[in-house]
Amino acid sequence: MLKRLNIIGLLAVLLLFFLAAPVFAASAINQDGYYKGIRLAGKVKVVEYNGDIKVQVVDSFPDLRVKVVEHFPDDIGEWQFVDYGEDFTIQYVDSFPDIKVKFVEHWPGVE
Repeated sequence: MLKRLNIIGLLAVLLLFFLAAPVFAASAINQDGYYKGIRLAGKVKVVEYNGDIKVQVVDSFPDLRVKVVEHFPDDIGEWQFVDYGEDFTIQYVDSFPDIKVKFVEHWPGVE
């Protein structure tokens, strides 16, 4: 009887693990490179308050790899920083970000 309870307990723990794993792996950014309808490519303005997206810069496990470009920010993860004419605004934060980004020289895009 004790062995049967141990096996049932083990199966319950494994079931919970497999059900919770997708939640931990989920990203706020979909595979097409959108966050809440905002395409994460284009001209970006950094603001102090009320940005469209709260961004935390990280070294590991980013949601998005960002390459800063001077012209033609057409692909997902290519950002051109501007003072006006932006496609969306970002606000840098240290905690509770909407997305986490890592600045890269090559291969921008969704992680």
